[in-house]
Amino acid sequence: MSAPARRLPAKRIAEGGSAGRPAPRRGRDGTATRARIEAEALRLFAQKGIDGTSVRDIAQGAGVSEGALYRHFVSKEELARALFLSRYAALAGKICAIDAREATLAEKLAAVVELACALFDAEPALFAYLLIHQHDHLAHVPEAPEANVVTAVERMLARAGVPAARATLAGAMALGCVVQPAVFALYGRLDGPLGARAGEIARAVEGIVEKI
Repeated sequence: MSAPARRLPAKRIAEGGSAGRPAPRRGRDGTATRARIEAEALRLFAQKGIDGTSVRDIAQGAGVSEGALYRHFVSKEELARALFLSRYAALAGKICAIDAREATLAEKLAAVVELACALFDAEPALFAYLLIHQHDHLAHVPEAPEANVVTAVERMLARAGVPAARATLAGAMALGCVVQPAVFALYGRLDGPLGARAGEIARAVEGIVEKI
């Protein structure tokens, strides 16, 4: 798979959901301020890259002072890591919730594909951030399925009876079936919402798991 550029096309950010826009202001609520900082940082990191984004850029976009930002995060690097770990864990948690359902493996895999496609369509900046910056942060991700997307998928396959050695390779290939179409969509090589292709992607994933 060719590596995507370290930033997201601005057009896709403009099409995105709440992850690409600062949250509403709510007076002096520190939680709301942190949410605004995170939303703006995510948008800028996806569009300009971490190195191309300054603390001043984030603070101005979030409508806070640089001092206020530093009260929540000691550095831009800590902010970038916190964003990745929290969002990556949230996605892993949703995959674990799918795995807990009373359903066949094919149904669970289809639900995971639908989840990923829905995330891409609603929050392209978030999806791109997780994709592009995973290599910077995966070493800091716990192995627990509730925090780790890869481990969550591998556990789903193992619980369905897929041998461990096969589950690792099948999980890697299945994730690739989702990620590469998303990369193509990010850069305009695929048109329309990715969710419209979820069924096709899910069938490809199921075929891989069955045959590997």
